[in-house]
Amino acid sequence: MSTSNNNKGEFLANKFEILVDWIIKHAKVVMPVVLAVCVIVTVVISVNANKRETERQEDVTANSTLGEMTGDTTVIPEVPLKENDNPDITALIDEYYTAQVNGDSDTVRRIVNDIDDKVVMRIEETSKYIEGYPTLDVYYKEGPKENTYVVYVCSKVKFIDYDEPVPGMTVHYVCQREDGSYYINRSDEGEESEVNYIREVNFQDDVIDLSNKVTAEYNNMVAENAELKQLILDVNEEIEKNIGEALAQAEAANESENPESADANSGEAENPETVTVVTKVKATDVVNIRSSDSETADKLGKAALGEEFDLIEKIENGWSKVSYNGKEAYIKSEYLEDVETMEVAANDNEGNADANAGDNAATNNSQSNDETTTGTVTVIDNVRIRSGASENSEKIATAYVGEKLELIMKQADGWTKIKYNGKVAYVKSEFVE
Repeated sequence: MSTSNNNKGEFLANKFEILVDWIIKHAKVVMPVVLAVCVIVTVVISVNANKRETERQEDVTANSTLGEMTGDTTVIPEVPLKENDNPDITALIDEYYTAQVNGDSDTVRRIVNDIDDKVVMRIEETSKYIEGYPTLDVYYKEGPKENTYVVYVCSKVKFIDYDEPVPGMTVHYVCQREDGSYYINRSDEGEESEVNYIREVNFQDDVIDLSNKVTAEYNNMVAENAELKQLILDVNEEIEKNIGEALAQAEAANESENPESADANSGEAENPETVTVVTKVKATDVVNIRSSDSETADKLGKAALGEEFDLIEKIENGWSKVSYNGKEAYIKSEYLEDVETMEVAANDNEGNADANAGDNAATNNSQSNDETTTGTVTVIDNVRIRSGASENSEKIATAYVGEKLELIMKQADGWTKIKYNGKVAYVKSEFVE
C-alpha cells in the first residue's frame, strides 16, 4: 500500500513539475492573465481594508477638522450618487472633455483653475491620439461647502487607432464662482476640511462599487488584449517624448533670448569625460534568481516579468549580479534589460567601471532623491505608492482620490515616478493624471 501511495505521489509531483515548466515556457501568454486576476483581487482587498480603516477612525473624524465647519460634530451625509441630473455640471464636464479631444488649451485654462502648464501640454499632445468620448456618465455628490460637488466621470475614450472604446473614471472637485459659473478646482490651497470631506465621500459604498466596476472592466480589457496594452504604452511613450522635446525647445529659446545667462552657465556645462553605468535592470521574462553565477546554483526565487532590480555588476560570463531581498544574487543577463543609468566620471583604469557599478547602484537611490519635480499629478483612484516601478516592490503608502503628488516623470512602462516624503517613489500611471 505504501509503495502505491509513493507511486501516486511521484506521479503527481511529475505532473506538477510539467505544469510549472509549461507556465514558465508560456509566461508571456499566461502572466498577463494571472496579473489581471491579481489586480482585481488586490482592488477588492484594498477597498475592504480601506472601509474597515474608515470605520475604525469614525470616532476620530467626528471631532476632526470637519467639525470646525459648523462648530459641532459633522456627519457626512450618506446620500446616493446622483447621475446626469444637474445640467450645469453636465455642461461643464462636456465642455472640459470636448476641449481635451480638441486640444483646446484656452478652454481648459478657463474652466480649470490652478492648472499646471505641463498638464495643459499633456492635454494638447493627448488630443492627437483621441477621436472622442462616446460615453460620458456624470455622477456626483454634494461637496463640503455650498454649491460644491464631488463629481465622478465614467467615460469611454475612443483612440484613433483602436476600434473599441476604453473605459475610465476620473474624479473632479467642482465649485461655483461668484458670477454663478462652475469650474473644476485643482488648487493646492484648499482647506484640510475639504480634503477630508472628499476623502470620506470617496469611501462610501456606492462610490467604491462604481470605482470597482470601472477598474475591473478596464483591467479585464487590457489583460485580454495585447494590442490595446501596447497601444497605451506606445501612446504614453510618444506623448512623453513630444513633451520632452517641446520643453527642450522652450529652454533653448529661453537661452537664446538670454545669452548672458547661457554664457554664465557655459563653464558648468563643460563636464569632465564621463561613462554611462547601468544602475537598474528589468526582467524581460520569468527567470530563476540564483545564489551564484551558475545554472546549478541554488534557486533563491523567480523574477516576475517586468520586475526591477538594482544592478551590482554585469559579468562577462553572461550573468548579472543584482540586489535581491537585501543580498547579492544572480540572473542570466539575456533575461534582463537596462532601465536606469547614471553618468560617472571616467576612470583611467577602464576595468574599474564595472567594479564600481555596485557602489553606483547602492548610491543611486540617495542621488535620485534629489531629482527635480516637474509639477504635480492628481490621484483619480486610490493607488499604492511603491518603492520601485513594479507591483512586487515595497508598498510605502496609499494615495487617495484627489490627492496631489509631486511629479518627476511619467514613464513609458506604465509607471509614474514621483517624490513622496522627500524620496523617489512610484505609482501606476493609470491612477493619476
